Amino acid sequence: MNNNHFVIDPGFDELCFTLGKFNTSYVLLMNNAEIPWFILIPETQEVELCDLAFEVHDSIFNEIRCMSFFVKREFKVDKLNVASNGNVIRQMHLHVIGRRFDDYCWPGVVWGTDAPSTYDQSAVDEISDLLASDASLKDLGYRRV
Repeated sequence: MNNNHFVIDPGFDELCFTLGKFNTSYVLLMNNAEIPWFILIPETQEVELCDLAFEVHDSIFNEIRCMSFFVKREFKVDKLNVASNGNVIRQMHLHVIGRRFDDYCWPGVVWGTDAPSTYDQSAVDEISDLLASDASLKDLGYRRV
């Protein structure tokens, strides 16, 4: 997918680190060191999943599936939360969140709950390295940006 006019909503800059990109979606890391929380932002002007062409929709869901397996492999999680909200930032984005029964807001939602700790640059770099070295992510076109 190539859209020269695509820009990630600046609202994500305050919340996330942009780590990489699949063929269809950018991969961001939410600045919440307590929970592995990734956001995929498809390179589209559409706001709703149902408005996507089938092939784009399928590509995005393959990327979500791959990220979900990555979170299960690399982080000790009890449950995955995958969602598309967009109530605060309208641009289409999808959350892939690893939850633990003992995390700071279990069983409640993570949205709107302040993170007790945020990432330092070395932790962000470590997660970025994990993503970049993962063979299944590479198979779907993942690369650093």
